[in-house]
Amino acid sequence: MADTYDIKLPDPQPPLRVGMVLYPGLTALDLIGPQSVLTAHATTYLLWKTRDLIMSDSGVPIQPTATFSDCPDDLDILFVPGGMGTPDAMVDQEILRFLRDRGARSRYVTSVCTGSLILAAAGLMQGYKATTHWSTRHILEAFGVECVRARVVVDRNRISGGGVTAGIDFGLTLLALLRGDDAAKLTQLMLEYDPAPPFNAGVPEAAGPELTQRIVSVLDPYDQQMRKIAAERSNRAS
Repeated sequence: MADTYDIKLPDPQPPLRVGMVLYPGLTALDLIGPQSVLTAHATTYLLWKTRDLIMSDSGVPIQPTATFSDCPDDLDILFVPGGMGTPDAMVDQEILRFLRDRGARSRYVTSVCTGSLILAAAGLMQGYKATTHWSTRHILEAFGVECVRARVVVDRNRISGGGVTAGIDFGLTLLALLRGDDAAKLTQLMLEYDPAPPFNAGVPEAAGPELTQRIVSVLDPYDQQMRKIAAERSNRAS
């Protein structure tokens, strides 16, 4: 299934097969950032149980292009985005079964933001270093995963990105591994990815405790749900 916008850079190698898992309440930028980086070198499968529209947590609908059942058996990249729908995805047995099946055969198992928590819930991150959104590092650790405070973490064939905007950095890192630095640099140039944010408030250390606490308060209901899921899984494993 070709991408909607078939913009391809010169590449003598076959296109990468990228499976990107969708679910209700995903964060659109978690998905679109990496997809925009990889699309020039890949055939992308936007995967869900059906081909019905998926609503992102910002209200932007996303159209699946393949279902779990007709996804290729062997992928170069299995990818999971994060989002406000993460707690539900972490206990969705159909999602978890699919991730375990394809994760065992994919060249790279990857995530951005809280997507790493969904992979951890499927048992695919234990024994690896990984990262997630700054607000959920403690949840990742509760799953028994060594959480690293970094924009992108590469540990063997597990690659994870931090929160939301880290998806572009994640995509470029992954593309450099698979297609070389020149391909990644050409893509960065094509995207004009030259960030210069107007404020220095993108991480708690820069934003300060007052702003950080305001975000933590907003996210607290999701935090409580994910804490419970991680604790239940830990109890079953012990």
